[in-house]
Amino acid sequence: MSLDPTPSEFLNRARADLRMGLPVVVHHGPRAALVIAAEVLTPARLADLHVLGGSAHLAITAHRAATLRARAYDGDLARVHLPHGVSPQWIRAVADPADDLRMPMKGPLMTARDGPADLHRGAIALAKSAQLLPAALVLQHEDACGLARRHGLSQIALSAIEAARIDGAPLHPVIHARLPMAAAQAGRLHVFRPDDGGVEHYAIEIGQPDRSAPVLARLHSACFTGDVLGSLKCDCGAQLHGALARMGAEGAGVLLYLNQEGRGIGLANKMRAYSLQDQGFDTVEANHRLGFDDDERDFRIGAALLRRMGFTRARLLTNNPGKVEMLCANGIEVVERVPLRVGETDENRAYLATKAAKSGHLL
Repeated sequence: MSLDPTPSEFLNRARADLRMGLPVVVHHGPRAALVIAAEVLTPARLADLHVLGGSAHLAITAHRAATLRARAYDGDLARVHLPHGVSPQWIRAVADPADDLRMPMKGPLMTARDGPADLHRGAIALAKSAQLLPAALVLQHEDACGLARRHGLSQIALSAIEAARIDGAPLHPVIHARLPMAAAQAGRLHVFRPDDGGVEHYAIEIGQPDRSAPVLARLHSACFTGDVLGSLKCDCGAQLHGALARMGAEGAGVLLYLNQEGRGIGLANKMRAYSLQDQGFDTVEANHRLGFDDDERDFRIGAALLRRMGFTRARLLTNNPGKVEMLCANGIEVVERVPLRVGETDENRAYLATKAAKSGHLL
């Protein structure tokens, strides 16, 4: 029936429950596990999980495992054995690097090396998509699906999590309207919504770009601290206004404002990374200590929006060759990379140097 939730709708329901601290059930064939995000685990729920029995591990990424000197036998992740009498505070300390320097002695951590890790991998992917720390308590239980039915817990197939990671969610136009701006009187804002109930993304159209010619375009990731607050720790706000000014001067262009704050890890995790940077780690090292990759953004969204708006070729305003490669791989011919070197300050000079040295930005 059309009233039945689709796999993508089940996925977004599971994300929301995970953020609230509810367990969700991830299943694959005959195997299933209760999953709960490490950072929102409460003593009461941990006690209830202990009563259920089954096999429990804390799943963390290989980046986080490297920080903690734990062996990641599964390659991209580690399944940490839980010590007797484990507390939510210990689980949070393993997941969250906030106290790594103040409380370095959490281990030695023992990790599993036998058996499949696919449910744990799905749990981490689900936590990432919910913009939580990429760490989850995973309890494999023979009656996990029965528990979900009896307690009203969300269930999600591992294949749905994997499909969302590989394919992304289709984006649909919601509304567009005229928006005069300081950069250009002839402005129009388009709002697009993914069909999985995730965050919306925006396209700011300047003038009337010719769909048959390469459009001057920028893929701009949301940066609350830089775009809104004028943060001096990054160059994002300057790039946003510089790109709009360039489009206004040329009379046409499209700026895609993608809601992928903090290189895709969300504002809360970005602030965690900032706190680590204050301890002396660079931006890439901070992401790794949190358990994230260097960059968790999905630039396929930008290619999909450009195609949806009728563009197939672009002059891309960027210093990031990765954006060029991703657009070209997803149906948008980038005929020119247009440099956007603005916004360097004393406060962000080291950050920009790290982007150049470790992320390949052309600065």
